[in-house]
Amino acid sequence: MQIVKLGRTGLDVSRLCLGCMTFGVPERGAHPWTLDEERSRPIIRRALELGFNFLDTANTYSDGTSEEIVGRAVRELARRDEVAIATKVFNPMRPGPNGGGLSRKAIFAAIDDSLRRLGMDYVDLYQIHRWDYTTPIEETLEALHDLVKAGKVRYIGASSMHAWQFCKALYLADCHGWTRFATMQDHYNLLYREEEREMLPLCAAEDVGVLPWSPLARGRLTRGWDESTERARTDEFGNKLYAGTRDADRRVVERVAHVAARRGIPPAVVALAWLLNNPTVTAPIVGASKPHHLDDAIAALSVTLTDEEVAELEEPYIPHPVLGFS
Repeated sequence: MQIVKLGRTGLDVSRLCLGCMTFGVPERGAHPWTLDEERSRPIIRRALELGFNFLDTANTYSDGTSEEIVGRAVRELARRDEVAIATKVFNPMRPGPNGGGLSRKAIFAAIDDSLRRLGMDYVDLYQIHRWDYTTPIEETLEALHDLVKAGKVRYIGASSMHAWQFCKALYLADCHGWTRFATMQDHYNLLYREEEREMLPLCAAEDVGVLPWSPLARGRLTRGWDESTERARTDEFGNKLYAGTRDADRRVVERVAHVAARRGIPPAVVALAWLLNNPTVTAPIVGASKPHHLDDAIAALSVTLTDEEVAELEEPYIPHPVLGFS
């Protein structure tokens, strides 16, 4: 496992981040395909053994049970000071007023709830899951800054939004002397490359760590186009993401398969190697429901694609509508 700095911070994180949406009580929340604690634990243990020290979850994953499962595993299997735990805030955790969003009240309540579920007294990276159009960004930024100063949060990050919004947030933080967003967790993979237009150049210019979510396009880049899984059949959000560009996406998936076949490696390794080839990318967030998913991710760190292979993979891409946050 390679270790890198998280953006312009001094935090050391693994080059691959373990995405923990896969772990949770299937009957809780919107992800019936998740693995319960008994099935999650071996995968988390294996990831830690392989050198993953960066784990990403969110308060709303499986109604908070992802945080609970991850917290118990980390406490039992790792040294807390060697592991970087990331979680998120924004989506509603209960009905009624102030149950979600990025107001000062909602953020202060959400961090305490996340820390209780994780069984920790701080998180390393606290991310806003989406942009809150109903709360002034100044209120959100100052609240997050206060959490850092209170010791509940070490660094703050953002997730999918327009580049102008992220630029505004960075500017206001600098103007007021508030803690800056250290990371951007955005939707980026071979099937969705719109982030290359504005967001990735902005992150490169501002030395912001980039943590792509869905680096394998919800598994579409890992198997034949007509193959399916239980998650693919029940993942409503994932199916919406790629519903409008099927013909073009199929051609990209076929190119991944061709390159993988020539090299004698799994398609997942090729797709991740392409992503890691981008110097702006810090740590793709890799989900795993089987041990070999982790092995494929580690293998991608040792694969360097040729310029000809990169061109072959990228050639079929067509512009996509904005997906994942609006």
